[in-house]
Order: sequence, then C-alpha cells, then structure tokens
Amino acid sequence: MISIIIPTLNESATITHTLTALQPMREHGQQVLLVDGGSLDNTIALAEPLVDRVLRSSAGRAAQMNAGAAVANGDLLWFVHADTLIPTDTDVLMQNALDKSAKAWGRFDIRLSVDTAALRIIAQLMNWRSRLSGVATGDQGIFMHRDTFVQVGGFTDIPLMEDIEICKRLKKAAGRPLCLSQKLTTSSRRWEKHGILPTIILMWRLRLAYWLGADPVNLARQYR
Repeated sequence: MISIIIPTLNESATITHTLTALQPMREHGQQVLLVDGGSLDNTIALAEPLVDRVLRSSAGRAAQMNAGAAVANGDLLWFVHADTLIPTDTDVLMQNALDKSAKAWGRFDIRLSVDTAALRIIAQLMNWRSRLSGVATGDQGIFMHRDTFVQVGGFTDIPLMEDIEICKRLKKAAGRPLCLSQKLTTSSRRWEKHGILPTIILMWRLRLAYWLGADPVNLARQYR
C-alpha cells in the first residue's frame, strides 16, 4: 500500500481537483491522508468525502507531513502538495519503478499548470536541476519507503526548505533518488501572481541563502 499524505492550509480553491484525481488510486487500495494545519476556509469539508482520513496538526508542511506519516498504513509514503494534479495509474508506475530500480526514494518530473513557452522552459530546467543535484522539491511528489523515512528521522520541523533538507539526508543515507519522467502538474499561481523573473530571483536567492546557512525562519518570512 501507498499512503499519500497531503498537507493543507486554506486550499479550498484547489483541493477538490487534487483529491478527485486520486480516487482511482484509492480504488487500487492506496490510502489518502489529508493533514490540515488550521484552515479557515472549507478545505476540510470539501476533502472529507474524498480521503480516508483527515488529521489536524500545527501549521507547517514539515509538521503536517510528519503527522501524516505517523499514522499512515502504507509501506510507501508519498508526499503530495495540495495544488498538484497526479495522472491516473501513477501509483502503479511508481511501485513498479521502485521494484525494478531497488532505490529507496524518488520523485517525479513536473509541469506547470499554465502552458506557456516560458513556464515550460522553467519546468524543464527544474527537472534537469533535480536530476543533476539529486535534490527534489515538494512539488515533485517526493516518495520513499517507510523504513527509509524512519531511518532519516522524517522531516525537520522548519518553516521552509524542509524538502531540500530531507533530500540531503536521504542522499547521504540511501543514495540518489529515482527520477521518474512521468509529469505531475503543479500550480503556476505564484509565477502568475508575482511574475516569472521576480519569482526566479526570489527562489534562487532563498536557496542560496539556505545553502550558506541562513535561518529558515527568516527565509520563510521573505518567501511569504
């Protein structure tokens, strides 16, 4: 079984689409867990008919994903953002690819939800960067064996860069990730709202600052 763990906070605009795409996987026997960090909209009401369980947690993706993993039944843990659309049968593809590769963890390629030439290039560059570095972002649907998650101690409870941080420990403990070319569709809302160039500059500036040792709490303030 795969346990699909989705952290949410005020995601009523996207959560129904995300969860509807996962219903064929529930029919395959996969478990869908939604971990809410205190939504003030109707995220939970929309989600309840479409998930196996709704959990409530303190806000913060790391804390929410750890809370989901703590009660998950699956041998595989798959962490999916609330604004990500997953193609049908991606669960089967992931299971088969992991079995053949003997890898302990991995991620998918992504595309952005608005299909423009500029955003296609950005998504491709993100996928290439991940392949070269062996580091994934949460948008890429990071997955791993439960034993591997336990081995590395789960997500560090920091307000930003929790995905980058766990990838560093996963690489050290279990080697490089399995990089699947199947594409998940992630929201381009930040790119549309703030502009492509400003968003690129912000992301690279925050990532560089993190690698140089900046406090994730301060980086989270800048990100918001």
